[in-house]
Amino acid sequence: MTALSQLQPQALWQWFEQICAIPHPSKHEQALSAHIQAWAKDKQLDLVEDKVGNLIIKKPATPGMENRKIVALQAHIDMVPQKNADTEHDFEKDPIIPFIDGEWVKATGTTLGADNGIGMASALAVLGSDNIPHGPLEVLLTIDEEAGMTGAFGLEAGYLDADILINTDSEQEGEIYMGCAGGVDGQISVPMVWQAPEPSNSTFTLTLSGLKGGHSGVNIHLGRGNANKLLARFLFNYADELALELTNFTGGSLRNAIPREASVSFMLPSENIAKLETLTKEYQALVREELAIADPDMLLEFAEVPAATQVMSEDAQNMLIDLLNACPNGVIRMSDEVEGVTETSLNVGVISTEAESVEVLCLIRSLIDSGRQEIESVLTSLSNLAGAEVEFSGAYPGWKPDSSSAVMALVRETYDSIYNKKPVVMVIHAGLECGLFKKPYPEMDMVSIGPTIRYPHSPDEKVLIETVDQYYKLLLAVLERIPEKS
Repeated sequence: MTALSQLQPQALWQWFEQICAIPHPSKHEQALSAHIQAWAKDKQLDLVEDKVGNLIIKKPATPGMENRKIVALQAHIDMVPQKNADTEHDFEKDPIIPFIDGEWVKATGTTLGADNGIGMASALAVLGSDNIPHGPLEVLLTIDEEAGMTGAFGLEAGYLDADILINTDSEQEGEIYMGCAGGVDGQISVPMVWQAPEPSNSTFTLTLSGLKGGHSGVNIHLGRGNANKLLARFLFNYADELALELTNFTGGSLRNAIPREASVSFMLPSENIAKLETLTKEYQALVREELAIADPDMLLEFAEVPAATQVMSEDAQNMLIDLLNACPNGVIRMSDEVEGVTETSLNVGVISTEAESVEVLCLIRSLIDSGRQEIESVLTSLSNLAGAEVEFSGAYPGWKPDSSSAVMALVRETYDSIYNKKPVVMVIHAGLECGLFKKPYPEMDMVSIGPTIRYPHSPDEKVLIETVDQYYKLLLAVLERIPEKS
């Protein structure tokens, strides 16, 4: 056995090691789903795959506990695929390589997938055990949570019988989550007009890298740099002075990850190359000073590349730079009701240059519908002013807190009895699937718990080993204490 599979609880870590070994980025979870289905059939568990690809696995109650309320343990199968620039990794083919670093488990140059692989592993470990007391049990594994919540949107009534759902996608041990933000994708299309370049100009690519990135919900309040915004700011300040003619702008890779890297290609007069070098160094020093605590290692580098065949027209280029520089980003408002929690945020996540437009993909999150709608209106006004088009899609509801939740009270009391301290009851700015589950299952009582995971959605992702054991002990104790049906 490897060092990872010898950690405690062993059954959970052995499952997590299997999960890491099978590629499962969003939209490409089929291999892992097939592995789980084959295992469930071999264990003679009741298995259903619904219309969109969610797995529902059911296990009878431990003898004597048949009258308990039915519990569904829920996790998502997919993981966020992010890697360092110098890491060679194909997320659709290559396994994640986890390793132990002191108190943490990390991955080699990529996201770890502890979000939500640890939760999934815990549910499968419970299913596979013969000595864990529990009532009637269901496990719901949804697809594509990270890239659109396709599984949660597609879940229909009738598949689950559960009275209680325990979501395992939270990322702080000692906290119980009873609410989350909703969200919507916003895509701005900036029309492009192309023209022939000045043939005597040189062509360069300017790359901004070295940022921490992270989860656009969990980490958005930390003030980290957004590569797309920082590069747009450079262009706003210096594009005219350097006589830049843009050919391409590319940045970020996922709408729900804070962009760590971005690059822009351009042509400029040869006599301005020395000035480009000077301004690049000055801007790097400026940003490093501004982000000295939150994100101190920004790197700005340029390199000459083969000559471009077309450049943006002056009007199109100015429109793009102005729009990107003016676009709000990060925390918009903190919650008045829940201290320390972000109410509304915007992440300028992905920029790509197409044949006829530059596409800007954003993710708006808010605990309240009006907050989301306000940012939609801001992006609409900004697009109108810039002559761009904006489209909103994939809106999902927040999970409204229920202070009278019986399962939340049970988890809180169980935690206190095990660890002799009270857990913190929280609302999270990230998007959990619970809000969507309320549509087909409006009467289901829900709660979310999990171990401590740091920097999800980035290659710095790591999970604190001791908290996995603490989380699992809490989960098993809660299952044992589930009350009988009234």
